[in-house]
Amino acid sequence: MQRCVNVIGVGMSPFSSAALSPDIVALIGHTARQALVDAGVSASSLGSVYAAADVHHAAALQRGLEQVGVGRVPLRHVGQGSDLFSEACQAIALGQAESILLLGLQSAPTLSADMSGMLERLGSTAREYMTRYQARRETFAMIAVKARQHAALNPLAAFRQTLSLDQVLGANMLAEPLTQPQFAWPAAGAAALLLCSSEFASRYCNGPVIRTLAQACVSPVQVAGATQGSTFAEVGYDINVAAARELYEQAGRGPQEVEVCELHDSSTLNELLLYEALGFCLEGSAEKLVEEGDNTYGGNLVVNPSGGLLSLGQAQSLSALAQCIELTHQLRGSAGRRQVANARIALQHHVGATGTVITTLYQRS
Repeated sequence: MQRCVNVIGVGMSPFSSAALSPDIVALIGHTARQALVDAGVSASSLGSVYAAADVHHAAALQRGLEQVGVGRVPLRHVGQGSDLFSEACQAIALGQAESILLLGLQSAPTLSADMSGMLERLGSTAREYMTRYQARRETFAMIAVKARQHAALNPLAAFRQTLSLDQVLGANMLAEPLTQPQFAWPAAGAAALLLCSSEFASRYCNGPVIRTLAQACVSPVQVAGATQGSTFAEVGYDINVAAARELYEQAGRGPQEVEVCELHDSSTLNELLLYEALGFCLEGSAEKLVEEGDNTYGGNLVVNPSGGLLSLGQAQSLSALAQCIELTHQLRGSAGRRQVANARIALQHHVGATGTVITTLYQRS
């Protein structure tokens, strides 16, 4: 039987569209200390540290950890934040660790090597969606407007300036019908999480505990063959559907119970399709959900209250951690002006560098 995984401490720096300051060591130390102080846990009680960062920052990670007294704790260095998060959860669930401090560091914004190919796929899929469901280009743009409205309340977001619908529609066209503000642009920053078992939480933690109800990881290989010729397979729609179904089955919960969600909005098209893939509405009805405001405050579900990747910025080494941090604040009731009223169940959706989809359901204990 797997054990419950809990989030008890969080810390994060502001995201930046520019490279971080040269003092990476101090930033790492400050972010790790934030998570420890937030949890009310001493460094001496930690079992291990998982870190996602460029290989050339390994020495800086070690020195930063030494600043907060965890220099002797075993450090596991992995490549991507999504992999880091799911591996750490698995280690605690299987009894391989009692507590893990997770660190993510992105020192400079990094563009995808396949940018032109990605834009072509997204534009083509957006046009196909519009043809199939008679959707309007304004609907995609409304998602970008919503993202910036949420980000205006988040001091840690890289892109906080609000945009009108006309400004989004009139921006530089990158992949018809999608304009520049409708894509998540690279950012830099640092984030930290403290995960633990229920036994560790009851022994050391006096603050609020957020527990994971379930987590599902689905790779492209697992759905290969079943997706040929299927709906919007080129942008991973079927992988997202499979990850959502597995998550809900594990948790014994349904999408109608989710009140707040942080999802991988690498573009407004991706976010719109995820409304359907995650079961928040029927296929072909996402336009209605957007135009009725059911994806923001006052609606049935608040999507990406942080501003999402569209506004927070996209950073492979820490975006998954940032999503978890936002949902932790929402379930604690500590999200300030972004607070979703009476949030009890939260869903996180993230896509790793290899296309693996990780979905996690959270609840406040």
